[in-house]
Amino acid sequence: MYVDPPAPKPKAVDERPPATSAGPLDNRPTAWEFNPDYQRLVIAWQTAVPQLEILRTALDKAYNLARSPQTWDAPVGERYVEDIREWRTRLAVYRHAVLTAISDEAHDTPRWIPARTNAPHAFP
Repeated sequence: MYVDPPAPKPKAVDERPPATSAGPLDNRPTAWEFNPDYQRLVIAWQTAVPQLEILRTALDKAYNLARSPQTWDAPVGERYVEDIREWRTRLAVYRHAVLTAISDEAHDTPRWIPARTNAPHAFP
């Protein structure tokens, strides 16, 4: 069984952008916005996890039914149980791969980016 990697954190209601200094020679922008690419990763996570849970639940239900002695009378039933067990394993590996990819991308994506402002600048 795999443990899910850390999920990207959605923007909190009271979350503030990083602090910037307001010195006259500061080259850093003073306006920030929540990164839309990071927000897409949050949405991807929130979309993928429930769907993966639906698949896991369906396979678990089928697996438990297949293991029941009331379901199969023939020895061939064990083959189906093994097939479902393999599908469950593949789903766990797939879940881990998908969520790790989203988590890794979120780790490498900044939460806040400089906002594009239409204010004129003295020096381009």
